[in-house]
Amino acid sequence: MSFATWAALAVSALVLAPLLAHLLRRRPPPPQPFAATALVPAKTAVTERRVAVEDRALLSVRALSVLALAVLGATPLVRCSRLSMAREGGASVAVAIVVDDSLSMRAASQDDPAVTRFAAAVEGARQVVATLKPGDAVTIVLAGKPARVALSATGNFEAAREVLDRLVVSDRGGDVAAVVRLARGLLTSLQQVDKRVVLLSDLAVTPTQRQQPLAAATDNVKLWVPLASLRGPIDDCAVVLADRRAERVVVQLQCSAGAARPQAPARQLQLVAGDEVLVAAPLPRRAGRIDMTLRLSEQQRSEHATTQLYVRLSGGDAIAADDAAPVMAVGGELVVGVIADATAGQVATGGPPAIEQAFAALRLGIRVKPMVALPEQAQALGQLGLLVIDDAPGFTPAQRRRLARWVERGGVLLLALGERSAAAPLGSGFAPVLPALVRWDASAPAGLDLTNDDYFGPAAAGMDQLAARGRSTLTIDEPSWLQTRARWTDGAPLLVERRLGRGVVYALTLSLATADSEFMLRGGSLALLHRLVDTARAQGGASRTVVGRSWPLGAFDEVKVRRRGADGSAVEVPLAPGGEKRFIPAYVGVYELQLDGDVSRRVAAVDPDEISATSVDPPAASSGDALGSQQAAVDVSAYVAVLLLALFATEMALRSWRRLGAG
Repeated sequence: MSFATWAALAVSALVLAPLLAHLLRRRPPPPQPFAATALVPAKTAVTERRVAVEDRALLSVRALSVLALAVLGATPLVRCSRLSMAREGGASVAVAIVVDDSLSMRAASQDDPAVTRFAAAVEGARQVVATLKPGDAVTIVLAGKPARVALSATGNFEAAREVLDRLVVSDRGGDVAAVVRLARGLLTSLQQVDKRVVLLSDLAVTPTQRQQPLAAATDNVKLWVPLASLRGPIDDCAVVLADRRAERVVVQLQCSAGAARPQAPARQLQLVAGDEVLVAAPLPRRAGRIDMTLRLSEQQRSEHATTQLYVRLSGGDAIAADDAAPVMAVGGELVVGVIADATAGQVATGGPPAIEQAFAALRLGIRVKPMVALPEQAQALGQLGLLVIDDAPGFTPAQRRRLARWVERGGVLLLALGERSAAAPLGSGFAPVLPALVRWDASAPAGLDLTNDDYFGPAAAGMDQLAARGRSTLTIDEPSWLQTRARWTDGAPLLVERRLGRGVVYALTLSLATADSEFMLRGGSLALLHRLVDTARAQGGASRTVVGRSWPLGAFDEVKVRRRGADGSAVEVPLAPGGEKRFIPAYVGVYELQLDGDVSRRVAAVDPDEISATSVDPPAASSGDALGSQQAAVDVSAYVAVLLLALFATEMALRSWRRLGAG
């Protein structure tokens, strides 16, 4: 508090004045009748009573009055930090409150190290809700990937407070620009003229996300970014993954820029079994990705052959939730097989086929395995989570059976059907993975029909012009078995999907070679490959995925998901809401999936981009008194005035009662 505030409160020292007045008050002693004094001649004697406090009740009332006057004088000078929205002309407002529940919000707030950024954001949201009035509308959106709507637009502010009370921070990555776009979209259909997005986030963005700056206002929806205390650098190191390869445990870590400071405390990377530390190594002080290897002795390998080992970092940093990760056997990453003609699929600039270059450009954390033919051994095929086959001239019956069994067990297959696919030799074909007859048409429409396209989304731009020299057409045996995901402009299928057992088959009526079409040169092809990788991971092609990435489980009838703790405990967690059966892990750790009686384990790992993300400054127009204030006066003068009136009335009553008693 300022000097003026303390000076105003110092008036309370005047409470001593009534006490001194009562102590200095002198009254003659009251006469006491005594019969024997009647025989003694009268004499005048002046005495005084000892100094003492008289009428303690009246003294207390007067002291309280002085204290109340001091509080009343200091009230205009006392201010606290609270969020308060400004209104345009007093009109009603529609507000979308964005609460960031990503991993970086676990760090401490700049104002109070004992309070996390997430707790400060939730408290700020409560303060915003407290300023709303009848006629306003509020919606609550969570910023962790994927962005979620926690509360649809409503005028029930009590429901908003209940939702805020239930919010918990997660281990997800964050995408501020995407969640702001979602929040603005929720407000556009509301009737209120004044629309606001209140962003309560640390604004931690990756280098890629920096290319999508926030706009302070779009379509009459303004952005307000209060609570600068949420932003700032974080000193954090995270264990991203740990793979066990015989006696070696290969560990990948990600450290923020602050962890590389010379004054940062020394830390160790430890391999543990329960509370027992098996191996330890010093952690280098540097930012970015760090790869380390820990080695087990022969005795340790035999003793802990079936034990779930963990890798953890000693000491502490800004975020403790990402300092440990379970050790997985080799096979945790997704292996993608690619069978493509290197000559036909080679791009003009040289290098591998376009499909392989596309996977490398996406940087999805997968291992691409180029292949010249379909593996003859089922074991080799079983190592793949996703298989892309470009312009294959059909398959023999044995190959088709092998492919069908692999897909039924959860594999994801993409068949790109070109001119060679339509010229399959006698006895070759694609059934049962693709129950259709493939024919080649030397002419092709301009490209994709974008009228009702929702499969490729924004990436579909430009796919209406593919410059294909031809296409395949499908004569489908049983139309109900296949679902068309995208169509040519003449209505013929461009991309079809078939669920087969626990897996899925996609068929594209185009070759992936750049000499046949421009499909691989369009953004939609990258979106398709990204979707295929996500589907393969969800189908079980990879035992490790990033927190927040959906696991579609619609192919299974009975689904239960349990989260395993480091101590072996298991807690059942619900599936994601909605009609589609899927699960989205919100925390790092081991998850046990029971799928139609079969039990498998998957690991949700921390997103390394979330660790390397740094806070950015909000747009200049997203702050200011026109949007709201973080300082609000504490006005209790009305209550203090009522208290003073009550004390005055009490004093008058006490004095009247004393007079009546004296009379």
